[in-house]
Amino acid sequence: MRHKGLFITGTDTGIGKTWVTAGLLNLLREEGLHVLGMKPVATGAERTPTGLVNEDALQLQARGSEVLAYAQINPWVFEPPVSPHIAAEQAGCELDLDKIVDACWRLAETTDCLLVEGVGGWEVPLNRHHTVADLAVRLGFPVILVVGLRLGCINHAVLTARAIAGRPVQCPGWIANAIDPHMLSAEHNVETLKSLIDPPLLAALPCLSPASSNNHAIFTRIQRQAILRAIGA
Repeated sequence: MRHKGLFITGTDTGIGKTWVTAGLLNLLREEGLHVLGMKPVATGAERTPTGLVNEDALQLQARGSEVLAYAQINPWVFEPPVSPHIAAEQAGCELDLDKIVDACWRLAETTDCLLVEGVGGWEVPLNRHHTVADLAVRLGFPVILVVGLRLGCINHAVLTARAIAGRPVQCPGWIANAIDPHMLSAEHNVETLKSLIDPPLLAALPCLSPASSNNHAIFTRIQRQAILRAIGA
């Protein structure tokens, strides 16, 4: 059985993958689909009475069609904000790609569409042998690339897009996310990227903040039909 889903990756960490994933969850819920968001691996977590929790994973937990147990949304969570392979090593364990994929499949079986947010960028190592890209390939979901608009984004975006193109995955498009309100010539950068990246631009999003809790600015701007086609809806 082929599960429906999307894999959301980015040019770097801290460029808005979670906001975009949350917006896509809202968009698909508006279309009448039962959707869930998942961040299988997260680093940078706070200790709570119930254990470690990651703020990004909490956002996805709250945006799904139903609120599931935190461990289903984020099975592997580490406290230090470092690369996952380093965080796992410091915790005395090693991330197992097969187990991560199995956890995603189990959740995908319970919903119409599963949105999986990667950790960091496309080539971030999960262990000594596998990267986030390997996880995306194993899942087989179409990949949405989030480009954080800031100085240096052209190089990061083009290299990431080429890396994605070199893998056996579908990329229906990319999303430009304004993360630096003082960036010079942001619109010109977006136009340049449109000429350098083959997949189409799905949305150019304004600067958002935690106050934008309903992500209205996101899901009203994303090209809905392209997203729906990508998941076969």
